[in-house]
Amino acid sequence: MAVDLNTLKPTKTVDARGTACPGPLLEAKKAVGTVGVSQIVEVLSNDSGSRNDIPVWAKKVGHEYLGVIEANGFDRHFIIRKK
Repeated sequence: MAVDLNTLKPTKTVDARGTACPGPLLEAKKAVGTVGVSQIVEVLSNDSGSRNDIPVWAKKVGHEYLGVIEANGFDRHFIIRKK
């Protein structure tokens, strides 16, 4: 099932722009811990390492990484808490 990331309504958005690796990943971990199972977390990041770090972490710990979309100079990453 393809998801249109532009129309997603995340349960929680964390702004990790301006932080370098591993800042955005740590913010993602914290945020996922604060939402319920099946809820969506959006992480805003302008650190290019996040494009690799966040999906790898999500898969490793059992959450679903929905993808990333580019905004004005930063990325919007979407994760569904799975457990």
